[in-house]
Amino acid sequence: MTLAPVIHILPLATVVRERNLPVPGQVVVHLDQKVSPTDVVAETKFSQQHDLVDVARQLDMASDEADVLIRCREGDAVSDGQVIARGSGLIPRLVKVPRAGKVLKIANGSVLIEINSPLFKVLAGLPGTITRVVSDLGVVITAYGSLIQGVWGNNRVDMGLLLPSPQMNSSGDILEAKHLDMSLRGAILLAGYINDVRSLQAAVDLPLRGLILGSLSSDLLSLALQAPFPIVLTEGFGHHPMNPVAYKLISTNVNRNISLNGSPFNRFNGTRPEVFIPLPVSQPPPQGNDSDELSGGKQVRIRRNPNMFEVGILTSLLPGLTQFPSGLRLPAAEVQLESGQKVKIPLANLEILG
Repeated sequence: MTLAPVIHILPLATVVRERNLPVPGQVVVHLDQKVSPTDVVAETKFSQQHDLVDVARQLDMASDEADVLIRCREGDAVSDGQVIARGSGLIPRLVKVPRAGKVLKIANGSVLIEINSPLFKVLAGLPGTITRVVSDLGVVITAYGSLIQGVWGNNRVDMGLLLPSPQMNSSGDILEAKHLDMSLRGAILLAGYINDVRSLQAAVDLPLRGLILGSLSSDLLSLALQAPFPIVLTEGFGHHPMNPVAYKLISTNVNRNISLNGSPFNRFNGTRPEVFIPLPVSQPPPQGNDSDELSGGKQVRIRRNPNMFEVGILTSLLPGLTQFPSGLRLPAAEVQLESGQKVKIPLANLEILG
């Protein structure tokens, strides 16, 4: 049995997502509470910056002598510029805190300070119901609807009305700045490809509430990361049309309120950027699997050149090892592309759409 990762493109599914803090904190929602994507579900103080104030060096004395002069204690909150030690003499030297924080440790004539930082907040990321609360750590959210996973996101979350890009006729069409007018303000826009900084800047200036693209020019990466709204790419960087399965599902749901979560792909915890379309259900539909068996009839997407991002049907697993032009001999499958062409692809270069 050969397993492959699954990119979820599901017309109707039960979606279960864990939202956890990196360190213990406070869960601010309760069991059975309904949440929207931008609701905070948990928060904590999580500082990764520290200052080490070397009092002994600044006062030019031995560490044990400096310890006696330190005017703060472990656990104390200290403010920016606060004097924590004073030397002797007519004009004594003053040792000040460079940044506000909390005193963690005093030892060997030095003071270790944890820098104050804004509360670390975990957002729901999709509209759903809290179905489990893990005290001081996080929650589990359950929702029902359509799910389309992407390959890249800019780590923003929002919800809004899905509208198609004006004059969009195919999943690879280029979005130009002239296509963006005030009628799209506050919408989540479905488009094909952006290769001009003016187009992305126009989307920011409107502003949009979100942007779903097949692909984006790599030259626009920096601006995309700074955009105030979520951006999700279903294929990646370079000019690649949105795969037809995702395009069909998203485009048939225009004029619905949808959720857009640009969480970056994380291979360790399985998170991916996601488009979620909440739908009413009479009974909970099944959940999607994060991996599945490669077998005949499965719809797959190719992850490497020369057929990168093309979609097809796996017609058969090839016996033994197949030799490729690179000289490598690898387990492989035959895939029939949408064009009708049949190609041999290493199993490692396939992912299942489902």
